[in-house]
Amino acid sequence: MTMEAQLVLKVDNAAARRLFLHKHALLEVPTGSTNEDALLNLIHRIGFVQVDSINTVERAHYMILWSRRQSYRPKHLGKLLEHDRSLFEHWTHDASIIPTEFFPHWHYRFQKSAESLQSRWKVGRGAEYQEKLNLILRHIEENGPAGTSDVGKGEKRSKGGWWEWNPSKTALEYLWRTGRLSVSRRENFQKLYDLTERVIPAEHRATKPSHAETLEWACKSAIDRLGFATPTEIAAYWDKLDFADVKAWCEQALNRHELIPVEIQAAKDAKPKLCLTRPTIESELKPLDAPSRRIRILSPFDPALRDRKRTEFLFDFHYRIEIFVPEPKRQYGYYVFPVMEGGKLIGRIDMKREKASNALAVKRFWPEAGIRMGKGRHQRLKSELERCTRFAGCDDLQFLPTWQG
Repeated sequence: MTMEAQLVLKVDNAAARRLFLHKHALLEVPTGSTNEDALLNLIHRIGFVQVDSINTVERAHYMILWSRRQSYRPKHLGKLLEHDRSLFEHWTHDASIIPTEFFPHWHYRFQKSAESLQSRWKVGRGAEYQEKLNLILRHIEENGPAGTSDVGKGEKRSKGGWWEWNPSKTALEYLWRTGRLSVSRRENFQKLYDLTERVIPAEHRATKPSHAETLEWACKSAIDRLGFATPTEIAAYWDKLDFADVKAWCEQALNRHELIPVEIQAAKDAKPKLCLTRPTIESELKPLDAPSRRIRILSPFDPALRDRKRTEFLFDFHYRIEIFVPEPKRQYGYYVFPVMEGGKLIGRIDMKREKASNALAVKRFWPEAGIRMGKGRHQRLKSELERCTRFAGCDDLQFLPTWQG
């Protein structure tokens, strides 16, 4: 049975946003414990926390957690990731921190990566890196965790991007992406790799689900974290499955009545979107309170915003990172942060931690069309900037002459 053939529940935009933000832990006030259990539960709830190298205020994974628990500090993540091993680092749509409980379902990704990288990298990078695989495994087995500076002595090194990796760096990345190595820890944000059996606990390595079991898990866990989604959005959530397989699973879930069709209203004048959701959606919506007027600053890599098309559909908020746009052509800035008030995205802010003065320097705020910056809203934004100043370990909050808020 197709979605179009069933009676379709209709959900207005405000209710859809409430449910989506609730799933991403952005509906409630960002208070509460950041002890190990609470932090692990939070990451489990939102699915993953993206890791990114840009650090204008704080790393993306730290800001994602701080936006939801403002007592969070960067040191809180280390024990879970590097000692307890209840979290691990690998790929979703990008490099991310993921509950280790999910590790068994990454075996399918390892297999697919081995198949695709062998053919693509042999052409793009040459076969030389393949000669380094056993050497690097033996080096790590005998000497412990290693990074790119520990291997490939004498090989030509480059400060360029991934396309200029030397053979040993390529081999390290291949062994990580295919599951032979895992990230043991990071030093100065550089990955140190170790044998997977020395990083991932045995109970998570031992289980190897079938493709059908991983498909079932990935689709269900995606819909449970999105609240409602199209088959395309379900496939993109973990970015690990073939779309044809996901589409077939969705059709079967509809026939089993595990999912139902739902029509989601857009934030503006766009056509409603036909999605899939759990049959319990109405009971999930009932207890959800309207979001508070609390303002919070989000990472550009926040999991609630990673699907830019979905963000535009739900919030009427068009966002692009302009780090690769030449400065004269940028509309906003190198790296601006989305600003959320309650259930709305109300603008974006350009700010940076200045090393020399150890101040959080705020350059400019751009409110969205129709957002008026009255006294109350301006004060709430200032309060959030003060909280961000403390979170980033800055001594002072400075508004630059270019500030418009």
